[in-house]
Amino acid sequence: MAVNKSAIIDAVYQGAGQLAVNGMPPTQWSYDESIKDAPYNPEKAKELLKAAGVKEGTEITLWAMPVQRPYNPNARLMAEMLQNDWAKVGIKARIVSYEWGEYIKRAHAGEHDAMLIGWTGDNGDPDNWLGTLYGCASVDGNNFSKWCDAEYDKLVVAAKRVTDQQERSELYKQAQVVLKREVPITPIAHSTVYQPMRASVKGFQISPFGRNSFIGVSND
Repeated sequence: MAVNKSAIIDAVYQGAGQLAVNGMPPTQWSYDESIKDAPYNPEKAKELLKAAGVKEGTEITLWAMPVQRPYNPNARLMAEMLQNDWAKVGIKARIVSYEWGEYIKRAHAGEHDAMLIGWTGDNGDPDNWLGTLYGCASVDGNNFSKWCDAEYDKLVVAAKRVTDQQERSELYKQAQVVLKREVPITPIAHSTVYQPMRASVKGFQISPFGRNSFIGVSND
């Protein structure tokens, strides 16, 4: 509720971003469209922090990536905007950054309080998001939130073990509800990726997996 996502998307993505509500993009099969985002409401956020016993003036670190990624073109600016948003609810965030390899290494070790990170899907399967990024088995891997929830994990493990897509979708949708309820992450944006090319290039398609494929591509 303390994060002004719309302002971040306008400034950081400059029109090439879509508001994120869920832990995976809406183009992914099994995405639960019924899940709604918490409204931007700094005053309510401040009330909730107070009720949770978080003192005004609490200091945390906020890690900002030192590189541009397809999912975040300007992490430093995003961190500064988050820093400003959180200051309005009494949280003092100190922005920290490291060389990219060191950033990932330290994040795997759980040294951060809060961090900016994203993901480009590898294979088009929901488990590549919900299992890889938030499952208990991934806590020492790409689960940078270090969140491990028994109810959630039971659902994603079960979904991975069945073959029927509809059955898997229902399990993943239940898992998305738990993920949204427990808030181990705050998804901000899904980026729109553009690829400049000559007008004479035919048949090229941008890959959702972050790599370039030139099969069937010609240059007339």
